[in-house]
Amino acid sequence: MSPRAGDIVHVTREASVQFLKPMMFRVIRVHDWPTYDGWMWLDGYQLNSAGDAVERRSIFVQQAGLKMMPDSRTPSRLVPTPAR
Repeated sequence: MSPRAGDIVHVTREASVQFLKPMMFRVIRVHDWPTYDGWMWLDGYQLNSAGDAVERRSIFVQQAGLKMMPDSRTPSRLVPTPAR
């Protein structure tokens, strides 16, 4: 699954050798630029351990190496609606 604007991804060496130190990254744009098969350009923000944006970056990564993180806006479990 390709990341979309608003997604948080864990970027590690599996995504590109330039990421020796893993980071969390909030995607703001996935470019449709032509690249090598399986690679993509992402614009977004590097996040600190508290989830705050600390630096805006453009990164070139392998899609298969990105780990999608659960988003705090998405409920982690379904809550049943009471019957009336």
